[in-house]
Amino acid sequence: MSRTLFIADLHLCQQEPAITAGFLRFLQREATHCDALYILGDLFESWIGDDDPEPLHQQVAEALAALPVPVYFIHGNRDFLLGKQYAARSHMQLLPEQKLLELYGQRVLIMHGDTLCTDDEGYQRFRRKVHQPWLQRIFLMLPLSLRQKVAARLRNDSQQANQHKSMEIMDVNPQAVEQVMQDNQASLLIHGHTHRPEIHTLTVDHQPARRAVLGAWHQQGSMIEVNTDGVRLIAFPW
Repeated sequence: MSRTLFIADLHLCQQEPAITAGFLRFLQREATHCDALYILGDLFESWIGDDDPEPLHQQVAEALAALPVPVYFIHGNRDFLLGKQYAARSHMQLLPEQKLLELYGQRVLIMHGDTLCTDDEGYQRFRRKVHQPWLQRIFLMLPLSLRQKVAARLRNDSQQANQHKSMEIMDVNPQAVEQVMQDNQASLLIHGHTHRPEIHTLTVDHQPARRAVLGAWHQQGSMIEVNTDGVRLIAFPW
């Protein structure tokens, strides 16, 4: 059966070797048997530049490059600095922050999902700031050790800020979802970021539509499969 797979929010890092091992098994068992694999951001817990010699990054790049199917990547809020050099090593094609696909007769819109969380105004201000190209260029010119310290500080600040935010604020805004689907005439939206796996039914332009949300890989694997029969959200042990 023809099928396309989507994953997001693995947050791979040295401190969680079990998740990395589960991801590598997923690539061998599932991703080799699909039309294409789409990674919708936060593959890594953090990213401070393609020149980071972290062995984990090389291990993942080699595993992705070995896949016999196309691999596509949309940046997340944790790994938005992942660049062309690493993508080339991994044989991944970088996509814009949102992409419209024609899959098995469906118009499918894909994105990481953080841009939909418009009620979190503080995060959206921070996002606009760190996505300034000039600021990214300056950051990537810093010594690796200094970049590591800055990234650790930002992660700590983010964790503290999120402790004081309501669950509703950190979820997607329904109007933002409807607007982006309407703008793209999409019947299916797939995203991650919120770590709230579910397939939601909704109405867009008086037509039935769905929003499929990927889960994070903290306790188990999560993938979305789109095929000729529709869409499935699948959780599995890693």
